[in-house]
Amino acid sequence: DVQLVESGGGSGPAGGSLTLSCVSSGNPFTTYCMAWFRQAPGSEREGVAVVASDGGTDYANSVQGRFTISRDNAKNTLILQMNSLKAEDTGIYYCAAGQGPIWSANWREEQRYEYWGQGTQVTVS
Repeated sequence: DVQLVESGGGSGPAGGSLTLSCVSSGNPFTTYCMAWFRQAPGSEREGVAVVASDGGTDYANSVQGRFTISRDNAKNTLILQMNSLKAEDTGIYYCAAGQGPIWSANWREEQRYEYWGQGTQVTVS
């Protein structure tokens, strides 16, 4: 089985930065499309950013230009660099892995991903 473990969440001021990491085990990491989702209090979970196995990326409009998703295939690690944080970025952030087919039109659909991490809390005040 694939296991995804997130870390790096916490609290930060508006305008600040946080970096989230997700370590994957039990799968050929390089073949998976990897994404970050988040769920704010009282809201549905939403897609934040995705990075395909070939390195292509896409972002939610709300984080475009502020967040950067990347993957380190040598370390089986997914990273989300979050800058210029806003209060509305508060939520639980989840790492997800899927083998596809996933592309720009459907990466926000949760059912595209077979594996999920337990989530890490991000609070911006």
